[in-house]
Amino acid sequence: MIRDFEVDEIDPLAVGAWILGTGGGGSPYLAQLNLKKLYRDGRKCRLIDPLELDDDDAVAVVSKMGAPLVGQERLVDPAHLARAMKLMEEYTGRPFRAVMSVEIGGGNALSPFLAGAMLDIPVVDADAMGRAYPEAQMTSFAIGDLQMYPLTLVDCRDNEAIVAKAASWKWMERISRKVCTEVGSTSATCKAPRTGREVKDWGVLHTVTKATSLGRAVLSARARHTDPVAAVLKHEGGVELFRGKVTDVDRTTTGGFLRGVAKIEGLDSDRGSLLELSFQNEWAVAFRDGTPMAMTPDLICLLDTVSGEAIGTETVRYGQRVTAVALPAPAVLQTPKGLEHVGPRAFGYDLDFKSVFAS
Repeated sequence: MIRDFEVDEIDPLAVGAWILGTGGGGSPYLAQLNLKKLYRDGRKCRLIDPLELDDDDAVAVVSKMGAPLVGQERLVDPAHLARAMKLMEEYTGRPFRAVMSVEIGGGNALSPFLAGAMLDIPVVDADAMGRAYPEAQMTSFAIGDLQMYPLTLVDCRDNEAIVAKAASWKWMERISRKVCTEVGSTSATCKAPRTGREVKDWGVLHTVTKATSLGRAVLSARARHTDPVAAVLKHEGGVELFRGKVTDVDRTTTGGFLRGVAKIEGLDSDRGSLLELSFQNEWAVAFRDGTPMAMTPDLICLLDTVSGEAIGTETVRYGQRVTAVALPAPAVLQTPKGLEHVGPRAFGYDLDFKSVFAS
């Protein structure tokens, strides 16, 4: 089924995707504005169910790449995402049937809509993470050992690059990240094209619908003046981890990533305790009084306690009243192979993964 993606779905998608971004993926705000402008200019987006793809359809996988903090200052124009796709078509000689995001989290959830509106091709209701992650090898396609090349990259200065081949997913990450860093730690990319069969077999399916539904639940709770954080937990089957006030943020942009730690002093029933959230673009591990209480691939999300608005690693600041929650991860991320790619050790933490949701 292909259907119109209506303009009143843009805000719910952005709200839900910002939550699913687990602190990363970039704030969706600027992408929201860009997409609404495209609609005002007469362009429209369509959404295609991944199960409707033909096995040999060519599907573009797009994203904004770089450090979220830089993305607040140097914008990625929709035309750059479209150009990354056209460059890939020129290189491979195959036209794309549809476009999808590499991650449903944050602003990158809207990236395929910007490209799709520019090029008038449908957006696939799927992604390759079910959340956001910072590196190329942290996708369901990498977990499935699918081909990781070619990749195209476009920046705001008319630089264009093609990574024609890479020896592994980690090498693709290293090479493309180096190029991205050289052009200012933000760029538009088209990842290795996928077939319809690969999307159906290895994509995380129907995540656009999931993010939009989650966003609607939050917006509805706000309109009814009920607890939006409770709405998130109910909608996703999540658990509350900690409530408190942000008292310190230590972050730095290095190597094309935003890295650091946010410290939160407990309030209410958590008074007297300290939560430390370590991050690499996304929240990776939550330590309560020095003891790990939640870790990737479980989705660790930091929400404004009053509004339920997600708080990103680039937007967290002193004094915010926040609630940390955990949401269940897609099953593919929790397999032994998945944990090799996205478990705590993939981020440098010597921890065995223990899900908040383990019985």
